[in-house]
Amino acid sequence: MQQQLNAHHSMLQSMTGYGKAQQSFRNKQIAVEIKSLNSKQCDINMKLPYKIREKEMDLRKMMVDSLQRGKVTCVVNYEITDEEKAGTINAPVVKNYIRQIKRFSEDMKISFDSELLSTALTMPEAFEKEEEELDQEEWEFIQKCMQEALNKCLEFRRQEGAAIEKDFKSRINVLIDLLNSVDSFENRRIETIKERLNDRLNEIKNDMEIDRGRFEQEVVYYLEKMDITEEKVRLKNHMDYFLEMLETNESGGKKLNFIIQEMLREINTIGSKANDSDIQKIVVQMKDEVEKIREQVMNVL
Repeated sequence: MQQQLNAHHSMLQSMTGYGKAQQSFRNKQIAVEIKSLNSKQCDINMKLPYKIREKEMDLRKMMVDSLQRGKVTCVVNYEITDEEKAGTINAPVVKNYIRQIKRFSEDMKISFDSELLSTALTMPEAFEKEEEELDQEEWEFIQKCMQEALNKCLEFRRQEGAAIEKDFKSRINVLIDLLNSVDSFENRRIETIKERLNDRLNEIKNDMEIDRGRFEQEVVYYLEKMDITEEKVRLKNHMDYFLEMLETNESGGKKLNFIIQEMLREINTIGSKANDSDIQKIVVQMKDEVEKIREQVMNVL
């Protein structure tokens, strides 16, 4: 029986996310951009303007609290919108750069005249900026901007999580159908084994005296060894448990990955015990579906 897709708010969260917030404050334009990808730890890479570097640890803590895990890149940009507040060209430094670039281009026999000034102006310290101290009001504003970008990133993660959950459910339903299709081959397989054993028995019966009771026991033992009923029951239970986990808050990637390993173990055992080409084909399809689920689980928080 296929499990129906429930229309509920997805509990799953992907580690892939993106959020950007942009605000104006006094004479500045502040932009925070956050990207996150999957990772086993919380790995944060930040690019901050010099002015707020002292607050890096506070901003990192905000990010860890919100995002928990993932490979995260965060860029904070400060643009001064007021002309008077823009930096002044640091003349001695720029002149020095031009001299050096000229000397270098002559040595290398490269003509560099037209772009000389624009290149020199992009070099470090080409502008002198009057750094004002970061006051409390501005710091609170930066935090607000950071939180807005984080919230957008979390919303993105939730939407991705909902898409992954939908994919999981449809793949598990495919697995349930595949498992059910094993039954039709299963009965025929057991019959074939019994016939084969009987034919063999009739062949050797003429040559020697056989303990019929003992032989029956051997047949039962042999059939039990090839019986896959328990594996099928356990696999079905694992699949139900996987779907159950999706409905709870506990459905972390690590837990789902553990259930998948258990599912794969049962599928592999069915394959090795079945010794039947039709069932083998179904096992290959099941492994393919489980592998696709496993790839997606890597991206679940």
